[in-house]
Amino acid sequence: MLLLIIGLLLFLGTHSVRIVAEGWRARMIARLGPQGWKGLYSVIALAGLVMMVQGYALARIDPVILWSTTTASRHLASLLTLIAFILLVAAYVPRNRIRTRLRHPMVLGVKVWALAHLFSNGSLADLLLFGSILLWAILDFRAARQRDRITPPVAGGPGLVLADLATLILAGSAWAAFAFHFHARWIGISPMG
Repeated sequence: MLLLIIGLLLFLGTHSVRIVAEGWRARMIARLGPQGWKGLYSVIALAGLVMMVQGYALARIDPVILWSTTTASRHLASLLTLIAFILLVAAYVPRNRIRTRLRHPMVLGVKVWALAHLFSNGSLADLLLFGSILLWAILDFRAARQRDRITPPVAGGPGLVLADLATLILAGSAWAAFAFHFHARWIGISPMG
């Protein structure tokens, strides 16, 4: 469990710099240069991700169960992950109305994804992993909205129906591929079976 916690601290810690230390971040970028900062940030985040994944895998060997899940909670998790995929894809498809309206669909997608996994998993490791990510996403979204109020984002033009349609098709296809194939292959658990 310690490896999972250290990994979470490193991974979420690097991703929290803009939440808690925007001024320090700006000074580090000025000192190291943009590429130096990105390199340092990436190395620490990657080390945290590797430790997080390994720590979670080790914790799943002998899980401490906190609550049991139901078929209904797993179905709800499937629906929520579909919504999360739509939000994640919306962050990348230009001029879709989801992105235009929500401003930060990726962080919202991470929130929904983490919440879905809390509904469908009930171990201590799940609570640490997905609960920590959910808390981070809530704080990050709040910080991003505060930055938007200070410096409003540049509008990318009106949303397009075709972009919305592309977002939904790409997200639905990615969700189906992951839910029915890649989750079992990469995570070792089939959410649909």
